[in-house]
This record gives sequence, C-alpha cells and structure tokens, in this order.
Amino acid sequence: MNWLNELVSAELHIGGSTILWREIVGNGFGLASAILGMRRRVGAWPVGMIGNVVLFTVFLGGVFHAPQEKDLWGQAARQVFFFAVSLYGWWRWRQARNGDGGAIAPRWATWRERVGLLVAAAVGVVVFTYVLGLLGSWGPLSDAWILTGSILATYGMARGWVEFWLIWVAVDAVGVPLLFSAGFYPSAILYIIYGGFCVAGFVTWLRLERRIPAMPRPADVVAAGDPS
Repeated sequence: MNWLNELVSAELHIGGSTILWREIVGNGFGLASAILGMRRRVGAWPVGMIGNVVLFTVFLGGVFHAPQEKDLWGQAARQVFFFAVSLYGWWRWRQARNGDGGAIAPRWATWRERVGLLVAAAVGVVVFTYVLGLLGSWGPLSDAWILTGSILATYGMARGWVEFWLIWVAVDAVGVPLLFSAGFYPSAILYIIYGGFCVAGFVTWLRLERRIPAMPRPADVVAAGDPS
C-alpha cells in the first residue's frame, strides 16, 4: 500500500510553504460541484461528496499529521454535514424534474422559511462556538459561522432557494481570512474564487427564477386549498 501512503502524503512546496495535494484535489471537486450546481445538474451532489471525504482529512491537520498542524474542527465537521445533506439534495434533485432540463426550479424562500434560516443560524453559531471551543478548534467563532452557514447554504441549494448563494457569500467573507491565518492557502484562494462564483450563481438563478415555471410554493399550496 506504499502507493496509497504516497498519494495521501503528497506535498507541493511553494516558497517556504508546504501544501498537501489532497487540499488542492478536494477543493477541485468542490469547485466542480459548484459549477454543476449553478447549472442545476444532479451530478453536483456526488462530485461534491468526493471532495468532502478528501477535505475532511485535510482540515484535521493535527490528527492526520498534515503540514498544517492546526485542527479546524468546524471545517472538518462541515464536510460530514455536507456529505449527509448532499444525500438529501441528491435524492431531492432526482425527484424534482423540471421541463427545461435542470434538476430543480429555483425559487425564493418564503418569509416563514427565511425566519427559520435566521433562527437556525443564531442557534447554530452559539452551539457550535461552544462545542468547537471545547474541541480546541482554532478560531471557534469564525469556524462556527462557517460550519453553520455552510449547512444552511447546502440545505437551501437542495430546496432550490435562490438565497443560498447569498449565504455562501457570507460564509466566504469569514472563511478567507480564517483560512489564510491558519495556513490553508489553497482553500483560502478557492474561497475567494467561490465568492465571485457565488455572485455569478446568484444572478444566474435569479434570472432562472423569473423565467422558469417553478414547483408550487408552500404559500401557493395553502392558497389553493383555501375554500374562501
């Protein structure tokens, strides 16, 4: 199994910095998943799940003896949540067929759904900050927001909410300085790319939301069933 050990421990040296090829490869899968997601292709989910598995080992540098010795437990944990939520997104997008060839019809979240997102964000940040602090995560508050926002954004993508792109922008705004400070340079650079990509994705889905007949929204279903 020497080839496997060499693959796992392969490094890239740039200047005085050591970077794992795993970090580059994992983020490559993440970017490919985001591109497929913007195009509303079901393949976005399994591709992203491969990247989640790879990046899980990267962000626990102390556990897996990576060049970056800092353990970002929030970053690692979000890969687990990504994987779990992606199973739901994969199933949902396979069920939600749309006439234009996309896997789902983009729509705005209802006000009730937005309130749910805000409550979940507040609770998630508080709980995860406490838990990640106990685990010794580096930068627990920032790490907690990245974890919480990532979960909510992935869930929003699975539901087809246009707002999920904006949540990703907020995650990137915190993630870039955190990752640069912790020495995860490929991930930090990719977060910058993600930020611009998320803006483009938001504009794309916004245009699609205005053009594509969407699935019945929760408010529409209630109104249709109201005898008055």
